[in-house]
Amino acid sequence: MVISSIWQTLVAHPEFVAMLTIPPVTALVTWAHVWMALKMLFYPIKFWGIRVAHFPFFGLPGIGWQGIVPRKAGKISGVIVDQTLSKLGSLDEFFQAMEPEQMAAFITDTVDENLESLIDEIMLERSESLWRNIPFALKRRIYTQAHEALPNIMQSLVMDLTHNVEDLVDMRQMIVNKMERDRRLMVNMFLKVGQKEIDFIWHISALIGLIFGIIQMFIFLVVPQHWTVPFFAAVWGLLTNWIAIWMVFNPVEPRFIPYIKWFSLTKRAPFIRLHLPHLAKYRWQGGFMKRQEEVSEVFADIVVRELVTLENIMNEMMYGERAAQTRELMKSHLYEVLDTPVVRTTLRVSLGRREFGHLKNTIIDKSITATMVPLRDPGLNESRASKIFGLFRDRIRALSPDEFQNLLRPAFREDELTLIVLGGLTGFLAGWLHLVLVFFPAMG
Repeated sequence: MVISSIWQTLVAHPEFVAMLTIPPVTALVTWAHVWMALKMLFYPIKFWGIRVAHFPFFGLPGIGWQGIVPRKAGKISGVIVDQTLSKLGSLDEFFQAMEPEQMAAFITDTVDENLESLIDEIMLERSESLWRNIPFALKRRIYTQAHEALPNIMQSLVMDLTHNVEDLVDMRQMIVNKMERDRRLMVNMFLKVGQKEIDFIWHISALIGLIFGIIQMFIFLVVPQHWTVPFFAAVWGLLTNWIAIWMVFNPVEPRFIPYIKWFSLTKRAPFIRLHLPHLAKYRWQGGFMKRQEEVSEVFADIVVRELVTLENIMNEMMYGERAAQTRELMKSHLYEVLDTPVVRTTLRVSLGRREFGHLKNTIIDKSITATMVPLRDPGLNESRASKIFGLFRDRIRALSPDEFQNLLRPAFREDELTLIVLGGLTGFLAGWLHLVLVFFPAMG
């Protein structure tokens, strides 16, 4: 009776047809502007627009846009390291799990294949005339000494680097540098980890918009003022973005709500299976936290293949902010070659003290380059990644929901207000267009 009365009131309204368009238009517009907001969260990777010096808005370099995540890759990745990755274990532990003895053997084999050409390159660079005039038999003895010393030197060097990795590499800085150099990697990481949540926000927004549209239709029935159309469209735009993001991450901890269950959904027709009514519990928790086990697999794979890799660790060690400490440590091992009787007698006497000192520095530089070649080998990095994948996956699964949410939450939290305000602005514009295109012609 009440519903019939309301329907009759609606039908009798002079703008009935225009009012009926409010729910579907609100649903469509909400779906569209949430899609736009999510795209603007991640794209474009690089700034697109006109650069303006000292531009004061949104931290942008001018009039235009750059995705929030790539624009703030350094800050967001720092938050992820501080709040999540640092709780998974130490760099020393990860490096030990990569089995450094096997790495040393692989590096030794690769360097040993090119050792003689490496020695020739070093000597020709430092003292070409001396090296060309040394008898080949003496060169052969130097080559032999180097071949014999290399396995022990590399083994002790790699183990020493392993034991000192915490002092030689800042994991936070390593990951931040990687993300800032490759901002697309940061975007791809968030999309892989949170694609289901992003799709959920997008699609649920249409349903939320439809519900708000129905509410707005009845508001217009009670308050038949045209200004309410763009005004409430802006309000719904604000609320939709906020509600959709909130639903992904809240509640953080699971809450179990009892309810009477009398059917279940199936994948095949008739799609509904009836049951005897019984008491069940619904797990109410943010969508992202519900997927902790699934996300752990995805995120662990990204970490071991893109972030905490053997190549990245050694690259930071050799060329990063603490490279000077690495060079000092390498000296104590590599200079052992120069202390063998044949090499010491041949080179120190022939070159003189000053040139011999330059030779030592050249050896370090060339050795770093030669060592990094095998460390960039895809096969070696893949095998080391497989060693630590399970370690990362299991520890991500063991994180508390509050810690786990920080794998994705920083991307939204960084400029969440911007996304919400953007929803309000686009809602207002859409509401105004709706008013002009639908309501005003209906009045005429």
